[in-house]
Amino acid sequence: MAGDPRRWQIGLVGYGEVGRILAEDLRQQDIKVSAYDIKLGGEQGGPLKEHAAKFDVTLAASHAELTGKSDFIISAVTASQAVPVAKACAAAINQGTWFLDFNSASPGAKQRAAALIDGAAGRYVEGAVMTSVPPYRIKVPLLLGGPGARELEPLLNAIGFAAKVASDKLGVSSAVKMCRSIESFTTARAYGVEDAMLASLAETFPGIDWEKQGAYCFQRVIEHGRRRAEEVREVAETVREAGLTPWSAQGTAERQAWVADLADEGLFGTRGTKEFARSADWRTEADRILSRINRIR
Repeated sequence: MAGDPRRWQIGLVGYGEVGRILAEDLRQQDIKVSAYDIKLGGEQGGPLKEHAAKFDVTLAASHAELTGKSDFIISAVTASQAVPVAKACAAAINQGTWFLDFNSASPGAKQRAAALIDGAAGRYVEGAVMTSVPPYRIKVPLLLGGPGARELEPLLNAIGFAAKVASDKLGVSSAVKMCRSIESFTTARAYGVEDAMLASLAETFPGIDWEKQGAYCFQRVIEHGRRRAEEVREVAETVREAGLTPWSAQGTAERQAWVADLADEGLFGTRGTKEFARSADWRTEADRILSRINRIR
């Protein structure tokens, strides 16, 4: 494997929003990138193929094909697929190939994935993405974990990542990501106390534009609620693995999935249009949800 990360052949498993952003930023540095996504063979494959052609990303026909020719692999798929992808890649991974698990999965899932990759002579490192990727792109804050994390950190940062080692122990980085709180804007809107809630948040957490943050959170949940529900189910699993009952996380996962159902029904407009999930005022979307609830009462 090439020692200089700029000479790596990087393989992306998952060519969704995150995978495409990483591909763009890596290709800008003239780093060779290949990708595989299960959607490539279906109706949703067209836009992915167009993107790959535009940025000169080589598309692979399978996990094995991608893995066999990669020096460094990034797994950026939905949370439920983190371990299955590791299993698929382990079957063809070359000795010493780095495998960065970018997925929002529980510590236990990361440990199971690591056992598969390391057991096949690959080098597994967990990555916990600490905020939304689009605003930061490749420089999104990234916590690394595992025995190889300290060795991989400078290599990643040399090609544009903003990685920092959290622990040499697997699972710690993911636990940090999973254990975060969620505020409810819609409930406050239902009671007419949203202004007071925002004022309280601003007093407790000065420096954050809570109106803007609220709009952004609504946009992301409406557009990516299905994936986020999977991720929060991994939060629930993280809590469960600690011996606790994940009442809060499980409820959050159900709420995210419910919003995704409403989005699929067209409550927030037509998916795929420029206006979908882009309201600048979070109250617009909250009122749509509340109107829907009132209609079925």
